[in-house]
This record gives sequence, C-alpha cells and structure tokens, in this order.
Amino acid sequence: MDYKNDWICIDKVKEGDLTAFSYLVEKYKEMVYAVALKVLGSTIDAEDVAQESFIKAYQSIGGFKRESKFSTWLYTITYRSALYHKRKNKIDTRYIVVSDEANFQANSNSQIEDFKIGEQQKFIKIAVDSLPPMEGLLVTLFYIDENTIEEITSITNLSATNVKVRLFRARKKLRKKLDVLLNGEPNSIL
Repeated sequence: MDYKNDWICIDKVKEGDLTAFSYLVEKYKEMVYAVALKVLGSTIDAEDVAQESFIKAYQSIGGFKRESKFSTWLYTITYRSALYHKRKNKIDTRYIVVSDEANFQANSNSQIEDFKIGEQQKFIKIAVDSLPPMEGLLVTLFYIDENTIEEITSITNLSATNVKVRLFRARKKLRKKLDVLLNGEPNSIL
C-alpha cells in the first residue's frame, strides 16, 4: 500500500496496520539516526537509540495528538532518548566520527561531476561533524531536515533565541571550517 501522508499512516497504525508503521520507519530512519548520532557521537549507540525511539513511538502513537508534525514528535522522542542514554552511560561525545568514503575512479565527465559533488558533501559532512554536538544537531535539524525554529525549540527545549544564536555561531564556524578544508588542510579542523 502506498502511503502519501503521515496522518493517513498514523490512523492506519492506530488501527493495527504494521505496514503503515514500516512506511514511517523507512521515511524517517535516516534522520532519527542522524539526530541520535549528533547527540551521542557513537554509531553503535545511535543505532540502539534510533531503534528504541521507533519502539517508543509505536507504543505511544495512540497518544499522538497532532499538535505538531509527526517528524517533530518523533525527533523529540529521539533527542530525549539520546540524552537519557548519554546520561545513563556517560558517553564522551567529544570525538568525531568521520566515515571513510569509497574510492572512486572517474572515467567520464558524468563521473567527474559526481565526484566533485561527492567531495563537496564529504567536506560539509566533515565540517558539520566537527562542530560541538549541540551545534551539529541544530544544523542538522534546521538545514538538512528543514525543521522550523519553533519545531527545534520543541525538540530540544531551547528557547527560540538560543536556537537562533547557536545556529548563527554554527554557521560562522562552518564557514571557517569549510575554508580550511577547501584550502587543503582538512586535519587542522579536527
């Protein structure tokens, strides 16, 4: 069954349709994982928290009142679960996880263009990952997931002013980090 709308899926889940919840998991799994990873800094812990978040969402979906978007509600569950997990396990999130990119052999103009885009994305990912965890999370929520300031305040319990100030500072840091990366000194930002 093709679900076009989160609200339809939520209604179906409330009626007991697991396929509808599978659709929601598929749709939001990458961003739930990204939020957890930004808070925790560990891929293993982020995977655990992402799974826990979906379980909590499924168990609580009957109480979802549609006062916000489903994604905001789900990211709030994820963010709070990650904070709880971090406190419980006293995880040090000061280190940076940067995934290795696959080797790429460019033998056509199309592949060269794909390589350039991939390199840009790699530099952006390195720069975002090198931000302090909260700033990285805010950048991810605002620019990648396109949440509004109000939605981010709901997820993080920060004031709108605090979110705006932190995003401003994060943009300045990102600009500096990307300048360093593009000038051929990627290790100096880490």
